[in-house]
Amino acid sequence: MSPVARSKLHESHTPEAIQERLQSGPTSVYLREFVYGAVDGTVTTFAVVSGVAGAGLSSGVVIVLGLANLLADGFSMAVSAFHGIRAEEEIRERVRQEEHQHIAEYPAGEREEIRQIFAAKGFEGELLEEIVTVITSDENRWVQTMVQDEHGLALEGPNGLKAAVATFIAFQLAGSVPLVVFLLDYFSPGMVSTPFLISSLMTGVAFFGIGAVKSRFVERTWYGAGLETLVAGAAASGLAWLVGWLLSGIV
Repeated sequence: MSPVARSKLHESHTPEAIQERLQSGPTSVYLREFVYGAVDGTVTTFAVVSGVAGAGLSSGVVIVLGLANLLADGFSMAVSAFHGIRAEEEIRERVRQEEHQHIAEYPAGEREEIRQIFAAKGFEGELLEEIVTVITSDENRWVQTMVQDEHGLALEGPNGLKAAVATFIAFQLAGSVPLVVFLLDYFSPGMVSTPFLISSLMTGVAFFGIGAVKSRFVERTWYGAGLETLVAGAAASGLAWLVGWLLSGIV
């Protein structure tokens, strides 16, 4: 670890920094939504491009189908992200209500659950009983503990609207890459001699770039994550091109 990184790590672990971080609550990082949106946008749009190119159709057809996919599928993914997060929050709220009811009806049994949860963590004797007493003295704290330790749920989740926006923006930005060359070819005929080849190269760079960006947030090398995303995108696009080529006779 470099001296600068070590200094930053030390500063983040002072009592004041820890208190500020804990009081601000968990930070929601919308990397998953952004990466999924970007990958899906690039894959599905280039799949359309590949299928149309495989069928030997014009740039105009590519643009119409590609833009339709960008808007419709991007909106669909954003809505799915929103409803997925809202469903998680509804589950979390249902569990909270159930735990409040259980505490009201079976307090001794719920207290025993707390005792066994912390006994499994290695606490015992008087310390264990003190922990049980402290936690069960506040019903909200009691319920939150059960939500986390019995049901394995996070106390807070990401914002559904922000996740939807992140998904949609990533889908539009990355998904537009395969269409750029065909737009140039449509408005300036002859400017690009091999639009599908250029689009393929640009899309490959986009796939690799998405994976490389993802590697900054996970324990992966930038080139390993980039190649993984590139291979997955290329496989999906290759299948789409093959289908278009095989079915070109019916268009």
